[in-house]
Amino acid sequence: MQDRDKATEAKYKRLISLLHDLGGVVIAFSGGVDSTLLTRVAFDVLGDRALAVTAVSSVYTVEENEAAVAMARQIGIRHRLLKTEVMSDERFVSNAPERCYYCKRALFRSLRQLADEEGLPWVIEGSNIDDLQDFRPGSKAAAETGVCSPMVKAGLNKEDIRRISRKLGLSTWKKLSMACLASRIPYGTRLTVENLQRVAQAEKLLCGLGFGQVRVRDYGCLARIEVEKEKLPEALRLAEEILPGLIALGYKYVTLDLAGFRSGSMNLVLTNRKRQYISRTLSKRGQRYKLLPSRRGD
Repeated sequence: MQDRDKATEAKYKRLISLLHDLGGVVIAFSGGVDSTLLTRVAFDVLGDRALAVTAVSSVYTVEENEAAVAMARQIGIRHRLLKTEVMSDERFVSNAPERCYYCKRALFRSLRQLADEEGLPWVIEGSNIDDLQDFRPGSKAAAETGVCSPMVKAGLNKEDIRRISRKLGLSTWKKLSMACLASRIPYGTRLTVENLQRVAQAEKLLCGLGFGQVRVRDYGCLARIEVEKEKLPEALRLAEEILPGLIALGYKYVTLDLAGFRSGSMNLVLTNRKRQYISRTLSKRGQRYKLLPSRRGD
């Protein structure tokens, strides 16, 4: 345990050093576990030279935005809400596997513009090294727009982040995993405000019944519920409460995924060949993933 503590502490000190060297940052701040720690440390190191910015759009719930506002206030950092127009981008709403690239590219460009207006040299985001193992086209957008991922550079994984967050007294140390509502819709199914809001309402219903880590995957007339494996018996016991609520939202069939909650489970339909094709396609647009790219990504 002591060796692990020392390793985590060394990574934490590395993060502090990296942020100090950046000199001024705009932080893509969702209020989740990762971005909250990054925001707290950036504020500790840079003070008013750090600005947290939270995107507001149909792919995020009102509750998530409210939690981000409250957390930024608790940390004491300057904070802004940024309304994004991602639902007006046909490349995003068509919901191809690379949709995250278009969403993140638009967001990071807006943050870069804001950083220039504020006289802050860098835009940073909260990816950690565990994220490198998943299919994340958004990392390409980060490289293209010159966005830094200092927690990756520092070698921090999710466990490190939770442990440091707990030590710093951040309530997010035990916060459940978050993801935008678009991740609940199968690739190829068009994203609409209506189907995103329906997912949000369905998950809110389940959370109200005591489920924490939950996803409702929306297949039009069918809802596939993911809860933590140990909660599967509880979900079955509450079926008579869950079913009417989801039927009222317009689902005709309601299923419970016996594999339980899996982050990014919609990516299971993507073969390695498909992932490689998407990566090559994006790379042809002149992008390379860098942990600390040049200021403008060139």
